[in-house]
Amino acid sequence: MPFLETILAEEGRFPYLPWHQQRLERTLGRHGIPNPYDLEKRLEAPETGRWRCRVQYDEHMFTYEFLPYTPRIITSLQPVTDETITYRDKTTERERLDRLFAQRGSADDVLIVQAGLITDTTIANVACFIGGRWLTPKRPLLEGTARARLIEAGKLTCADITLDAARGAECVAVMNALSGFVEVSGGILPPIN
Repeated sequence: MPFLETILAEEGRFPYLPWHQQRLERTLGRHGIPNPYDLEKRLEAPETGRWRCRVQYDEHMFTYEFLPYTPRIITSLQPVTDETITYRDKTTERERLDRLFAQRGSADDVLIVQAGLITDTTIANVACFIGGRWLTPKRPLLEGTARARLIEAGKLTCADITLDAARGAECVAVMNALSGFVEVSGGILPPIN
């Protein structure tokens, strides 16, 4: 199954390309594949507008396409527990994530919980404002590029965050390569009975 990068293209440039290159290299390295792909040399952004560049790659294949970017607004999260899901590498295989997403009820997305700790939504990393700091899960399902950039800039601190702590946070936010960092106005919903 191909690996995947979803990259923001904006007004003729890729503002966060280095973080996507780092993740691509980590992904290939974990699978023992030498990196033949330099994103800066392979991609050229449309001159105007905001686009979602969808890159699929593996050891022998590299393709990309530009799709119009339509933000998916997340105002509320439904906690769901899945102790076995893994998504260490961003791939085109999202069946388990889609099954969890189907459990969102009236919420816009789910907040995946493992061993009592929050991880990610189906499309974004999360952060909670607790004790005057923005905390992000120490063990997310996927190490997102926006998360990596904000950690590197000193704006996020990695921590174990229980579901109760997340519910009690002053604010909850989601982040990904396309949307950036966005507060979730409706917060975390109670469990569906």
